Amino acid sequence: MTIVDRAEMLAEQLVAPLGRRWSHVRAVAARAREVAAAVSGDDVESLVAAAWLHDIGYSEQIGHTRFHPLDGARFLRAHGWPVSVVNLVAHHSGARFEAEERGLSSELAEFPFVDSPVLDALVLADLTTGPGGERLSYDERISEILRRYPEDDPVHRTWVKASPILREAVERAELRIAAASS
Repeated sequence: MTIVDRAEMLAEQLVAPLGRRWSHVRAVAARAREVAAAVSGDDVESLVAAAWLHDIGYSEQIGHTRFHPLDGARFLRAHGWPVSVVNLVAHHSGARFEAEERGLSSELAEFPFVDSPVLDALVLADLTTGPGGERLSYDERISEILRRYPEDDPVHRTWVKASPILREAVERAELRIAAASS
C-alpha cells in the first residue's frame, strides 16, 4: 500500500463524517494530482498524500486545539508519517498567518516551515477548490472565505493579511506547471 493509499484511507476515516469537508478534501486531492507537474517526481507522493490529509485536524477525534493544521500535524507525527507530509499539513495554505492570529505560533513552530514547490502546489490545490469541492479561481476562493467569516474572526483577519503572499505561491506553482508542459 502506498503512502497516498494510506493517506486516502485515513482521510476518509477522519473527514468523511464531516460531510461537505469530505467533498473539499477529495477535490483537493484530485487537484493535487492535476498540478503535480509543479513538483519534482520524488515529491508527487508527498504532495498528494498531504492533499488528502490537510484537513484531518477538523476531526473531533483529533482536533484538540481547534487549529486544524496543528492538530493534523501533531496526529500525523505521533503516528509516524513522513516528516515532509507532516510539515506540509502543518503549514498548508498560510497556517503560519492564522497561528499568529490565534496565538499559536510557538506551537506551530514545532514543525519547520519550508517554502518549497511542494507547498506552493498544495496551496494551489487547496485555494482553487471551494468548500464543497467546486473548482474556483484563487480570487473566488479568497472572496468566499472572507464572506464566510465575520471581520472580527481570526480566519477573516488571516486572509486579509495572507492572501497577497499566498497568491504568489499559487502563481509560482502555475509558472512551474507551464514550464513543465512546454
